[in-house]
Amino acid sequence: MKLPDDAARTIADPRSYARWDELHETFARTRRDHPFARAELDDYPPFWVASKLADIREVASRNLEFLSGLGGLLTREQVAFQRATGAGQQFRSIVQMNEPDHRKYRGLTQSWFQLASLRRFESRIRALARRQVDRLAELGGACDFAREIASHYPLLVILLILGAPEADEPFLLRLTREFFGNVDEELSRGKARPSATEAIATQEAVVADARRYFEELSAARRREPSEDLASVVANAEVDGAPISAVDAMGYYITVAFAGHDTTSSSLSGALWALAERPDQLARVRADRSLVPTLVEEAVRWTSPIHQFVRVAARDAEVAGQEVRKDDWIVLAFPSGNRDEEAFDAPFEFRADRAPNRQIGFGFGAHMCLGVHLARMELGIFLEELLPRLESLELAGTPTRTVSNWVGGPKSVPIRARLR
Repeated sequence: MKLPDDAARTIADPRSYARWDELHETFARTRRDHPFARAELDDYPPFWVASKLADIREVASRNLEFLSGLGGLLTREQVAFQRATGAGQQFRSIVQMNEPDHRKYRGLTQSWFQLASLRRFESRIRALARRQVDRLAELGGACDFAREIASHYPLLVILLILGAPEADEPFLLRLTREFFGNVDEELSRGKARPSATEAIATQEAVVADARRYFEELSAARRREPSEDLASVVANAEVDGAPISAVDAMGYYITVAFAGHDTTSSSLSGALWALAERPDQLARVRADRSLVPTLVEEAVRWTSPIHQFVRVAARDAEVAGQEVRKDDWIVLAFPSGNRDEEAFDAPFEFRADRAPNRQIGFGFGAHMCLGVHLARMELGIFLEELLPRLESLELAGTPTRTVSNWVGGPKSVPIRARLR
């Protein structure tokens, strides 16, 4: 089944993810008419699009047949540029790994990220959340919530668990924005709209800055290890040998960049949705036992991971279609999170939605390692905010990041009244 070119272009283009409503119109038509279909565009390698939740979950669960290694879609020009320059070789994250490496490297910190282990940070995370709510109050409740509150709080949590100083937060925040916003002219390092290859080159420069920072942190933790996550990574061993600098860097960047940006986006998405829906805000203010379901709905609604590409390790069948070895498959998470067959009224934001089979944290072997931390962070912030929040409304038009990989609300201007 061939995906129409206009739909394929929309799904591939990073700019489409800044036009959220239009994008979802395309996804809705794709789910209805071409739920698992092959796209053939001149400037992209051919790719399949899994747009329905069941198909996304199936491909993600068949991780020995459909391999990781790519993030969002790249153009032919970007793929050629990476091969010619060696771009993308500065780090290797568990997101990119396949078996047996994936299991071994994920296991280095899996117990560390279990909820029971994370509980030791709960009081300090709550203090960070309270600080940001206080800051919102100090601003008179009028601010760009995405830029001034939501972008800072999760990164401060990341610095806490890494054992890095809070003074480093502005530097890492800039790198995170430039890394995932490398094709967004407002966020990219060069600011002007970069070409396809310039976007890759600027991202490489960002990673080089991050590498120097984390190499220093790693060296310090090897000299004097402590109980923080940086010490675990710096002194980690696989098969009896220390992990490489490239693999250690993959851990640091995944935790610091993805662990921050996705949570920041979900928190911004929650406030954006509640500001537009006074009835939902009133419900969660009156019944704060709804916070856990509100968190899940915020992740579903925002879908901060836009897509991951899987590569077929061998010929296979998906949804009755023949997928050939080396074919690319795009897991379209925002589409899966609006699937009419999986969610009742998927285009409604419901703070009490249950059950909620959202796939915003991924699925299968590559499900987000920090899922418990993300849920804890989001829940704690909302528990601190809601008792003090008397009113909330948008004070302008929100905008979203230009990115077909990881992104979310870039600007969410609000007016709030707090106790």
